[in-house]
Amino acid sequence: MLQVQNLSKKYEKTLAVRNASFTVKAGEVGVLLGPNGAGKSTTIKSIAGLLKFEGNIRIDGHPNKSLEAKRKFGYVPETPALYDALTVWEHLEFISRAYRLDEGWKERAEALLVRFDLDDKKDKVGKELSKGMQQKVSLCCALIIKPAMIMFDEPMVGLDPKAIKELKSILIELRDAGSALLISTHMIDSIAEIWDRVLIMKNGEIVLSRTREEMEKNGEDLEEAFFRLTDAEPASADSTLAPESIKEANA
Repeated sequence: MLQVQNLSKKYEKTLAVRNASFTVKAGEVGVLLGPNGAGKSTTIKSIAGLLKFEGNIRIDGHPNKSLEAKRKFGYVPETPALYDALTVWEHLEFISRAYRLDEGWKERAEALLVRFDLDDKKDKVGKELSKGMQQKVSLCCALIIKPAMIMFDEPMVGLDPKAIKELKSILIELRDAGSALLISTHMIDSIAEIWDRVLIMKNGEIVLSRTREEMEKNGEDLEEAFFRLTDAEPASADSTLAPESIKEANA
């Protein structure tokens, strides 16, 4: 479970996030939406423990910066950050040692590499990989620990259609196994069939937190609610939620 209570973050005189509170339960896929500058990136980085902040963030009942939380937390950033000189397999071995995983990690690693078509790339070093392949390695590193809570920032960007389909299957498997998932994305169509809770941000605040069941019961449409609450322009035919770009500006 992920619990965020009264999260606030200020950059000098700019309040990027203001008293944001929300929960993503175990066995639930939460999706974080918002226009550019809404505060999504700051929220994501705060949860990941990359920023100082005011408020309280707990992962599986533990403070997010504690070792207990980090052992159960997986994070896939928007931009992969691999080591240039480590091979694909060495990245996975590094994570297994850092998290002190049991010997079963090797079998899980092999299975993940097969699912993402990386089984023939095990000996390639990070600098030799395309951005799409780097994204796949980043996903494998986060998934191998069997996280109780996992967070993705634009996970579909750079992936080929087969990898996107495989990732969606894995997300469902994680949810069914009881993990809490949080996905920050502009591409609502990419996760339309798997989300359980939507969190919409505007001007650093959570302006809507609603489950799929609640929205369906009220006859609400997700995209209509997004545009109405954020005053954003409807997406064009060749876009999804962000008319100008799928990459968020520094929130």
